[in-house]
This record gives sequence, structure tokens and C-alpha cells, in this order.
Amino acid sequence: AAVAVFTGRANCPYYAKAELLADYLQANLPNFRVHKITQHPDKWEQWLHDICEANGWEHRQSPVVWRELLDRGGKGQLLGGLNDFLEYAQQYYGITSMMLSEEMLDIAEENLQAYFEIVKEDEEIKSLIKPMQVWITSASSPICYQLIPLLASGEVFGMTTEISIHLLDTVQFKEVLCSIVMEAEDMAFPLLRSVSEHTEIDEAFVEADIIILLDDVLVNLEVQSLENYIREVSEICQVYAALIEKNAKSEVRVISSGKTFANLKAMMIMTYGPSIKPKNIIAVASSWESAAKAMLARKLNISTAGVKDVIVWGNVTGSNYIDLSHAKLYGYDSAIWGPPNFQRPLLNMIYDREWIRSEFLSAQSSVCSRVCRCAGMLPAHAAAAALRYWYHGSPPGEVVSLGVLSEGQFCIPKGIIFSMPVRFQNGNWEVITELEVDGTTQKVLGRLAHELVQ
Repeated sequence: AAVAVFTGRANCPYYAKAELLADYLQANLPNFRVHKITQHPDKWEQWLHDICEANGWEHRQSPVVWRELLDRGGKGQLLGGLNDFLEYAQQYYGITSMMLSEEMLDIAEENLQAYFEIVKEDEEIKSLIKPMQVWITSASSPICYQLIPLLASGEVFGMTTEISIHLLDTVQFKEVLCSIVMEAEDMAFPLLRSVSEHTEIDEAFVEADIIILLDDVLVNLEVQSLENYIREVSEICQVYAALIEKNAKSEVRVISSGKTFANLKAMMIMTYGPSIKPKNIIAVASSWESAAKAMLARKLNISTAGVKDVIVWGNVTGSNYIDLSHAKLYGYDSAIWGPPNFQRPLLNMIYDREWIRSEFLSAQSSVCSRVCRCAGMLPAHAAAAALRYWYHGSPPGEVVSLGVLSEGQFCIPKGIIFSMPVRFQNGNWEVITELEVDGTTQKVLGRLAHELVQ
């Protein structure tokens, strides 16, 4: 089936005459179908040039009429302008238009007013559906590649929230960013309004609602010292903080994620961006929490999902302590069974305490190295989970580890970013201060805090 496509300037009297004749033919002929494209007078010349160049046509006036062999998208066959269409209608259907010039001018004026009203209505509708602006730094990272589908699926922000994703990195990664953009667009996520790449630092974080900081620096101590890496990260975050204050929304939420310097990045953004609310800056600790749970699950031969309330204290991507004193097991195969919500203290189920003292605690360094070597799936899931909890609440009764600004809880010095147990509810997080901490753990926390202060 063929469709006739009519396009012209909104205020063109010849376009008005052509489209009214087309409406008459569509209403009275069984197989005559019409599609109209009305253009703003100021944009008409450029639009006509582009469409003719794309199709290899020669046409210079309004309107332009063509036939498509398939409904809006098939190969186009140019019919021409008004006179060509009138001749076509006369020869094929024996119908012509007797519209006078004065009537053509009146209808053209009406068309222009109707066009402006439609444009205004569309803009009002779009203004009501404001997508959440999500910025991701170091977006050439494999973590970003894994993170985009999680953010765009609707599971993080909800199935009614559209998002626009902005990928930020240096110009040397522009080609990588363009490839990621095209692939994300090809996946056609219903809630992904747009995805764009940015390599100009001055345009970073414009209107940002969410900023996810990934790894700007990948540590290789054979190349340079740790002190130099720390200085480099601090300088980058100083630039970021100024741009966040300048360009982002006042309630912007900043998530320090990735495999390195999570606490440091959060602390530097807070230090150099004093107008950013401290409650809106967090460091994600879930990767280490999940890796520890998996190790425990293998020891106990249960599903990793059955291990809950493992706490990561301290420097998320540095010196930290994995605390099992509050950990629980669900669905553990033992002599005692209960309903799905029946839980057992984890330490009561591991009879080999020597394994905890030696293998598990000594394996914490291997947990750290495994997270740092991972391809990106684990940190991406951790960042997405933290955002989902922030907007929709964490599972009731569960403890979540999160790097946040200390206010003196658990005798940790004020003013440092420290991973500690929190819960998410009502769009905010709060430290679970009622959690009991034994003397041994308190000493470890003091040592970890001292290292961070240093």
C-alpha cells in the first residue's frame, strides 16, 4: 500500500490548498492515505534541503509531495509541488480543486495558528514529564557498561520515571562513549529518554539529579606512588565539586562508587563543594559486603541471598573490617527448620571458629583484590542497589553498609567518611545507632578511624 506524504510551511497558501484536496481524496477514496508534516516557516528551507539531499530530489518550494511504497518509511517517489499534485489528482481520479486565492490565504493563517497551538501543547506535555538527569563520570569504564541497563530498566527509580543518562569522560575516550551511546539507544529502553556523551569538562553535571562517580584513576603502584594517586584523585574531585555547585540541581545526590578511593572521592566532593548537602553524598560499600557474603555462603553451602546483615566498617576501598557479629542466615539446611523469615545467627552456625579467625579474616585482602579485579558487574550492581534503596527504601529489618559522613556515632571521629550500618527509608538514609558494638570491634573501629584521619 502507498501513502501520500504532504509537507510544507505552516503559513503557505499552496500547502493549504494541497492538504485540503488530499483530505477530500482520503475521505472519498478507499485506498488513498495521507500523512502530513507541517514545518515552522523559519525551519522550512533547511528541512527541505535536508529531505531532498537525503532522497536525491530537486525541489525548492512549499509544499513538497511524495509517495511512499510502505507506510511512512518505505522508498519515496517525488510527485512535486502543488501543480504536480493537482495534475496527479485530475489524471488519476478526475478531481481538482476550485479554491480561490483569498480562501487559500485564510486557511494558511489558520494553519499557522493551529501549528503554534500544537507546538505549545507538546511543550507543555513534555514539561510535565521531566526525565531524571543521571551523570556518570569515567563512563568508558566497564562498570558503566554494566550499569546503564540496570538504571534504564526501571528497577532503580521506578517504572514511571524516565531518565536521561549523560556519559562523561576525557576526549581520548570519545569513540568508546559514542559506541556505548549507540548501543544503549539500540536497546530501546522505554524509560530511557536520551543518552549522550560529553568530553568537555565545562558542560559537566548540567541540571544533574544524580551523579555517579566511577574510577577516574586506576591504581598501579609500579607506575607511581599511592600519595601521587591520592593527590590526582583529590585534584579531579576539586574540579568536579566546583562544577556540581555551578551546574547541578540543589538537591543533587552524589554516589561515589567504583573500585578505588570511594571514601576519598566522597570526602573531597564534600570538602570542595560545601553547598552540596552532606546527606546527599555517599560511598557505596555493597561490593565488599556482597563478596564477603558469597565467601560465607560457600563455606556454609547455602545461597548467597540467605546471608544477611554483614557489615563493612571503615574505608570502603581501603582498610576496612567485615563484621559478622550481627550476621544472620535464612534458609539454612539444619536440624531446625522454620518459615521463610526464620533466621539463625551466622556465628552460631559456623562451628569452625578457627576458620573465621584465620581464613576468613585473612581473606579480606583477597576480597578487596577480587572486587578490584572484577569486570564491572559487581560494582555496577552495588551502585544500582544503593540508588534503588535510596529512592524506594532498603528491605525492612536489613542492615546496609554505606560510607557516610560521621557525626560521632560508635565513637568514630566526626567529619570523616566512614562505612557503617544504615537503613534507607522515605527517600533518606539513617545510621542504625541502636546496633550494639562489642569491645573488640570498637578497638578495630578506632584503628580504622585513625588511619582515615591520617
